[in-house]
Amino acid sequence: MYILFFIFALGVVVALPLYFLSVEHVKLQERYGKQKGTKIGERFGRISADLLFFSLIGIWFSPQPGFIVPVFQNLFVRVPVINFPIPLFHLIIFVSFVLPGVWFLIQSVKGLSRKVSETHRAEKVVSTGIYATVRHPHTGWFLVHLGFCFLLSGWYALLSTPFIFILLYLISRKEEEAELTKDFGEEYEKYKKKVPMFVPRLGK
Repeated sequence: MYILFFIFALGVVVALPLYFLSVEHVKLQERYGKQKGTKIGERFGRISADLLFFSLIGIWFSPQPGFIVPVFQNLFVRVPVINFPIPLFHLIIFVSFVLPGVWFLIQSVKGLSRKVSETHRAEKVVSTGIYATVRHPHTGWFLVHLGFCFLLSGWYALLSTPFIFILLYLISRKEEEAELTKDFGEEYEKYKKKVPMFVPRLGK
């Protein structure tokens, strides 16, 4: 009955090595030549980004056991788009997490450009906008994930939250430690010392 959830979860797992391949720009260029290696990396980047995106949506919307947080549990709101009653507290959590999460994601695309966001091929160290606050705005995906877990009351989706966090951490570490440092050297090392990875410093 819940096989769709596990299929989409598998999609996330499959996307991870494709993402890792997409950011290995130096290795791909050494193996296939600069032009072909760049195109292969961009292709892997787009495939992994699309697979992650649709797999996450599948995790949220696929049939699975539900849950209700026992706060305002007798108060429900019907959202026209989804057309089923949602616990009021779950809706409050959804709005509280998704609004800042979407803001993070929009700012990250604005800071890098859509092409860089899709292909994972950075052309320079960006340290303005959201990237002056955090090095990896993947925090946005984590917040959006939590928001949809509550909106749709998806128990399996909620249980997968630690896995999603580990996934985003591995993606950030691979992109940052292995590739961005390799691509930009000391410039990126200095940037790392100034700007935190996920959580903005208070007062900064």
